[in-house]
Amino acid sequence: MAETKPLARLREQLAAGEFEFSQHALRRLVERNVADQEICEAGAGAEIIEDYPGDKYSPSCLLLGFTWQRRALHFQVSRAPDQARVRIITLYEPDPAEWVDFIHRRT
Repeated sequence: MAETKPLARLREQLAAGEFEFSQHALRRLVERNVADQEICEAGAGAEIIEDYPGDKYSPSCLLLGFTWQRRALHFQVSRAPDQARVRIITLYEPDPAEWVDFIHRRT
């Protein structure tokens, strides 16, 4: 398995605002009215709920975190260890109709 950035480092970088957006994520950020501060808040205590070690461009994972206002956010991020900043691939507020406790996909 390829080396990946550890969760602790992802959390540190997200909390510190050391992230960048893919074009797709930037569009979603605007559409879904997610503030950078909310990403920092949710990222500080985020948990990996799905891991994608064989993702097309680099290993990635789906994180779940909560803002101080308890807004749940999912964000898929690259886990490439050589990236100075965390690259956010997409982000959204999970739909309770599609997720159990925002962690498991409903079947």
